[in-house]
Amino acid sequence: MNARTASYAKSNNQTQRDVRNLANLGETASTSRVLNLSQIFNVAGRTPGYISAPFFRNSQLNKALLIKHTLRATERELFSRPRRTATKIIMPFDAGDLRLGGRSIFVNQIGFNAFVNSYFNGSDLTSNTDLQILQHLDEIPSLDPFLVREHLARFNFRPDPCYLKISPHDLNEMIGFANAEIEHLVMTAFGKGMEQAAMKLTSKILANNLDSDLEPLKQTFRMNDEDFSEGMFSWRGFLYFKWRQTQLQADIKQVVDGLHSYKTIGPAEAGTREYLAEVRPRLAKKIIASIVSTRKTLRVYDEAYAALTQGADPAPFRKFLMNGPSMFFELGESIGILSHIGSFWSYRMGARMAHLRLSPAEFADILVDFEDSLINVELPSAASTALQL
Repeated sequence: MNARTASYAKSNNQTQRDVRNLANLGETASTSRVLNLSQIFNVAGRTPGYISAPFFRNSQLNKALLIKHTLRATERELFSRPRRTATKIIMPFDAGDLRLGGRSIFVNQIGFNAFVNSYFNGSDLTSNTDLQILQHLDEIPSLDPFLVREHLARFNFRPDPCYLKISPHDLNEMIGFANAEIEHLVMTAFGKGMEQAAMKLTSKILANNLDSDLEPLKQTFRMNDEDFSEGMFSWRGFLYFKWRQTQLQADIKQVVDGLHSYKTIGPAEAGTREYLAEVRPRLAKKIIASIVSTRKTLRVYDEAYAALTQGADPAPFRKFLMNGPSMFFELGESIGILSHIGSFWSYRMGARMAHLRLSPAEFADILVDFEDSLINVELPSAASTALQL
């Protein structure tokens, strides 16, 4: 068995289940968790942008599925250092039919270097842009298109916009939220009774369908075609992040409450008891500080939008739309980290797992991971310790 086959074989059975699950789910994958390049190939594979500015240069890799995956206990031993999540690459046998299965490997797992050497036929990996992109994607906590675009742009990788869209599932989920936001603009411009016009405008902005119906908006902002496309991408990003932040509230409240109330099972060493006593309140404050920080960033959008809808002044919002993507990295990273913490808590310490309580050492190990992910978050000052979700 060669290195490439060996790397794939370790998790082949689980891979088949993962691929079949994705095939059955269809378009229900979360934007932040899955980048489905197979679906993008099927929809946009013949468009000029897809061909001229591919996500990956390797044609097979450019039809893969990339997944931010929470590692199972048996999968953690595939890595030389402890980690809870990893970036999985699934290479379908047929991009047009995921039910046929595929092969998978985690970025940076043990054996990954042997795999890339074999897969790329021993080419100079130091200058291989596909490998560099995989490494950069592994550095970020989610695969939402706005975070991905800004992170890759830092390294001068700029795939075509067709690769950077909100998933159909998330579009359906957020349409009501986004419409409530955009409705303010339509009512200001056209008066009451224009609910259908607001819904139509929302759908076009979210789906990046910048046709003639949006021409009045382009004229209002005094933008050329290129600036308008960039501005609408920016608007989509902030609508997406506002929606994600709203969706996070219940999960984060569960974590903060659980940090105070979660009861471990079994004896604890003195050092573990001391760490848990110190980390529970400290971690709760860091999580609250992080979500409050995202709210402050999103408030910049709210203030610019209010100037447009309440003050009938498009200039601040126009300026915001052009500069907004510079905030995407901070927003995407923070919301991605909080989302991981919330989803993992629900998965491992939520109500459904009450019958499988963790030992003090296991619980401490998870909180170390959470705290490491929030290492750049400063604790709130004494004056702001009363922050509430």
